[in-house]
Amino acid sequence: MRFATKILIAFVIIIVASLVGRKQPTLAGLTAVMPLTGLVVLIWLYMDNPGNFTLMAEYTKGAFWGIIPTMLFFLVAFLCFRKNLALPVVLLVSFIVWIAAAFVHQQLLRK
Repeated sequence: MRFATKILIAFVIIIVASLVGRKQPTLAGLTAVMPLTGLVVLIWLYMDNPGNFTLMAEYTKGAFWGIIPTMLFFLVAFLCFRKNLALPVVLLVSFIVWIAAAFVHQQLLRK
């Protein structure tokens, strides 16, 4: 039941962001990347691992430094859209950049 609740909450967040995006795309973008998802994950991690603050600290460290690959994803997507590239191309290029940056992210955090 807890897993189904998690899926439902994630689904609602995504649906709300996409509905808002029809009228106010910049607000939808802010909603999609706001700390709401991080907050939800922190609560779930705490509920699943009460008192494990090392786990919580590692998650927040990964999320903090994970902002850089995410920013690169959106920067590349923005630049590609400005060049009127097709959505599949934009997503492919953006995800390739994100994956490369995420790989570097994980390598740096392991040290």
